[in-house]
This record gives sequence, structure tokens and C-alpha cells, in this order.
Amino acid sequence: MYYFTIHKVNIQHYTQEQVAVWAPKTSLSTEKWEKKFERTNPFVAIVGEHIVGFAEFEPDGHIDCFYTHHNWIKKGVGSALMNAIYKEATHKGISRIFAEVSITAKPFFEKHGFSTVKEQTVSKNGVKLVNYKMEKLIDSR
Repeated sequence: MYYFTIHKVNIQHYTQEQVAVWAPKTSLSTEKWEKKFERTNPFVAIVGEHIVGFAEFEPDGHIDCFYTHHNWIKKGVGSALMNAIYKEATHKGISRIFAEVSITAKPFFEKHGFSTVKEQTVSKNGVKLVNYKMEKLIDSR
């Protein structure tokens, strides 16, 4: 899902070179993801028997990965994942949620009350990509 969402959706805001370095073919390997998910225990959105999205929410309030299957964008999957994150943050008393967000995902995060802290350019294998540090303060009482 990670690979195909980036290559089919994020390509509208990034070049082929940028998406290739962001999500190389090696990201299709399940072994690396299995190890990562054992550590991060992501929220997973399932419709029927299909995984349609996932989000990793860390104990400090950081959202690491947040992806919706490209065929399920704008169908409520992302909002359901974000609501699960809000619920978890409130339960754990986390008052600040933050993420590094792609150009493509920025409007979604803004819709969910996040504000831009700063635009940044990151370099991956010598290729530069623009993203945004965003945050949302929540009432965790």
C-alpha cells in the first residue's frame, strides 16, 4: 500500500525521481514492514477482508506513517484513522500530535485541524523532497 499510494497518488505533486527514492521497489518487501509493525503496532483500517489504510502513532504524539490505499482515498478511511489517533491521544493524555506531511497530504491534515509549523526540504539519497512539519494541539482532559 505504501509503495502504490506514493507512486499513484503522490506522483501528482512529486517527480518520478522523487517518488522512486521515497518508495523504492524494495519497500514492497513485507519482511521489513513486519518488523516495523511489530515495533509500532499501527492502526489498521480494514474493509471486508482488505487492508485499506494504516497509521503509526508513537507514544510522544508523532504520526510516522499515515497511508490510505489509493482506491480508498476520499472515502472516510483517513478520517477513521485520524479519529482513532485522537481517541488514543486523549486516552494517553497526549496534548500535541505532530507529523511530517507530504504536499499531497497537507490539505487532509489541515482539514483535520493541523497547522503548518514549517515547510522543509529533506534529502533522501541525494534527491530533495518538500514536506511540512505540522501539528495539532488537542484537549486531552
